[in-house]
Amino acid sequence: MHFADCLSLSISGDRTEHVLWRLDHGNIDGISPKLAIVMIGQNNGGHNTGEEIAEGVTAIVQKLRAKLPPTKILLLGIFQRCEKPTPEREVLAKANEISSRLADAKHVFYMDINDVFVRPDGTISRSLMYDFEHPTPLGHRRWAEAIEPKVAELMGDRSIPPMP
Repeated sequence: MHFADCLSLSISGDRTEHVLWRLDHGNIDGISPKLAIVMIGQNNGGHNTGEEIAEGVTAIVQKLRAKLPPTKILLLGIFQRCEKPTPEREVLAKANEISSRLADAKHVFYMDINDVFVRPDGTISRSLMYDFEHPTPLGHRRWAEAIEPKVAELMGDRSIPPMP
């Protein structure tokens, strides 16, 4: 895969309702990607229930399926945030549990890579998320390494070895 094959449609602070609005107003018109990687809902955590967030994620996936039928979707579990476990993390975990059911192993594939960021004791390292919400360069690297084999599989490419 080359960088020219990639497009990021994310905007800082996005919530599910923002993405849905953009999908309804031309954000993906005229494109036909092989793969869409979706990770949305973290910013809904302080505003919505897990069920409501999952409803928004479901609407996004359904809209992508309708507008881009041949596109495969890799749906990532919503990243946890805050240095230590909080009630908001429970909301995000519930949203992930519900959203994971969207996977059909044909068009929609689900991965939860929170174990990349969350240690066994439930804490998040500042070296991976400087503010316990946004990945650092090292966090982005670990994220990429975690999804790369699945991305390669879905794109029909060879997997590359981890970066040194």
